[in-house]
Amino acid sequence: MGVFEVRRTVETVWRMEAGRIVAGIAGIVRDVGLAEELAQDAMVAALEQWPRDGVPTNPGAWLTTVGRRRAVDLVRRQQTRDRVVDALGRDLDEHHTPDFDAAVEDRIEDDLLRLIFVSCHPVLSPIARAALTLRLLGGLTTGEIARAFLTTESTIGQRITRAKQTLAAAKVPFEVPEPAERAERLGSVLEVVYLIFNEGYAATAGDDWMRPALAQEALRLARQLQGLMPDEPEVHGLAALLEIQASRTRARTGPDGEPILLNDQDRSRWDQLLIRRGLAALDRARTDHPGPYAVQAEIAACHARARTPEETDWARIATLYAELARLVPSPVVELNRAVAVAQADGPAAGLELARKLADEPALAQYHLLPSVLGDLLAKLGRHDEARREFERAASLAGNARERALLLDRAAACDQTGRRQRSEKS
Repeated sequence: MGVFEVRRTVETVWRMEAGRIVAGIAGIVRDVGLAEELAQDAMVAALEQWPRDGVPTNPGAWLTTVGRRRAVDLVRRQQTRDRVVDALGRDLDEHHTPDFDAAVEDRIEDDLLRLIFVSCHPVLSPIARAALTLRLLGGLTTGEIARAFLTTESTIGQRITRAKQTLAAAKVPFEVPEPAERAERLGSVLEVVYLIFNEGYAATAGDDWMRPALAQEALRLARQLQGLMPDEPEVHGLAALLEIQASRTRARTGPDGEPILLNDQDRSRWDQLLIRRGLAALDRARTDHPGPYAVQAEIAACHARARTPEETDWARIATLYAELARLVPSPVVELNRAVAVAQADGPAAGLELARKLADEPALAQYHLLPSVLGDLLAKLGRHDEARREFERAASLAGNARERALLLDRAAACDQTGRRQRSEKS
């Protein structure tokens, strides 16, 4: 196999196995930054040896074993070896041909779970958690993460470096939290995966409305969490939400990448396999006291089960949003509830609820508030008011595709308003 083919193989293996490789090394050195460096060293070794010796049967295990061996050598040099490390060193002695499959399975799943909790530690900012998670668990390069979040490679590189330094300075242990604090820490983990998915599903800035590859990474992480924490209902709730939301991907944009709103989508293009996966995950998430991700998944399921927009159970969706508002009080949730109430009880009822949010500081720069107001005003025939709201929404939108859609809606309201005034005169 040529050097080019080997490089491509190494890159593919890294993308698929990065989390397990880094986790396996971090289980020895107890430092995620150092573990990543050693994993990179193992990749360099692969680029040197595989063209000569051939790609091993289990390349991910090969990289993990080489990285772990180097970790043991480092611990030895630092004279901090204990009995466990000494035993591991003998097992991985350079004169011994290791059992690669056994090396991968040896505690890697536990170490992977530890790596997830460390990468998503609340001591880091949400964006730093997301960048570090994509780097260590998703195997994305710094450039790929920078493009995903529409910033420079140097900015993302600095954030990742600072995140590692912060974890080291805070002496964050490489471990799964004790049950007493696990719920809070799990919330941080789920928040990061949700953030990554949302940025891919509906980009906050840039020229493209969606970045499917980023959403796919989040979905992969959610599935991984299901395997690692099968007894956590909210893990399945998040996975269910992401599976169902992702099922609409093909139907959310037109031929030129323009956004297609939910009620205008061709539902025959929704991915039924993802919907079935989502509904199955939702079954596993159900408890007497569902969490916010499970409630959001129930809302998504209402849409997924409706074969046409008219079949949507908006009354149930409104009730679910009320429950979500109780669990996580938020003006954004209240805005979504206003939309559901408008669908269930008429635009006037929804407008009354949405108007109450006009003075919310958190929504002052949130483009979806005037967008919702514009939509409800248009449905009530108040097209001049609707035009002004759509124009305000467009001025606040950071995404070029969404801004264009809002300006188109403003123009349509302007035409309708002109026609109405002409008919009256």
